[in-house]
Amino acid sequence: MVRITIFKILSVPVFGIMYLYTAIMVFSGLPFVYLRQKSIVKSMIRFWAKTIFRIAGKSVHITGRENLHKDLHYVLVANHSSLFDIVAIVSVIPGIAWFGHERLLRIPIFRRVLLLTDYVPMRKATVKNTREMVDRLIEKSKTLNIAIFPEGTRTLSGKINDFYRGFILLLRSSEGIDVLPVTLNGFYQFKPKSRYWIDFGSKLEVIIHEPLQRDKLIARTDREIADIVRSTLESKASHFKSSFNKLNSEIQNNEPAR
Repeated sequence: MVRITIFKILSVPVFGIMYLYTAIMVFSGLPFVYLRQKSIVKSMIRFWAKTIFRIAGKSVHITGRENLHKDLHYVLVANHSSLFDIVAIVSVIPGIAWFGHERLLRIPIFRRVLLLTDYVPMRKATVKNTREMVDRLIEKSKTLNIAIFPEGTRTLSGKINDFYRGFILLLRSSEGIDVLPVTLNGFYQFKPKSRYWIDFGSKLEVIIHEPLQRDKLIARTDREIADIVRSTLESKASHFKSSFNKLNSEIQNNEPAR
């Protein structure tokens, strides 16, 4: 109970410093955004991602770097449980193009940054839009890794939700691009969607699995592909389960009786 109270108190100044630091980075990068200096903007974002966890006194342990071959490109598929998932992936894996919600482009300055960093928005699922999105992703996959959260949104339970089939459509439509599963451990405990404060005692880990070869996947059904990728992510997703259960128990015991 005392530990949780301390975490709640500390979270306020830590978030304040994070927001201030982010604002400074944004305003510092605006000239490069408007001048369309893509490489500089990407370098600044990666530097920001690498340093943001230090503000919370955290480090991210990385396992499986040897599975990431810099001369190849992948469809990167990861579990999604926290606002900090994207930050972790950007800090670890270079050359990322994100596929995500179109609503993020409605923020004027943010729109410029996203488009400059190879963001592909997920538009309304019509035949024409789907074809255009896939074509853009295929084009970007020639030089970049395509990062997708197949769950679509952050989990509210800590468990991996069912997958949408967007990454499977891309896999079937492209050539010579394998799936790179990435398990994010400890981020749900660190800061889930349903909680405003940070657990400073959490252990953060990014696990890069061995790539799943496209040629072996596409012969299977969509459901089988989703199950294979999901089971791969889940195979390493229990490292910090015990510590989360302990924290969750403390939270429940701290709640007043109803």
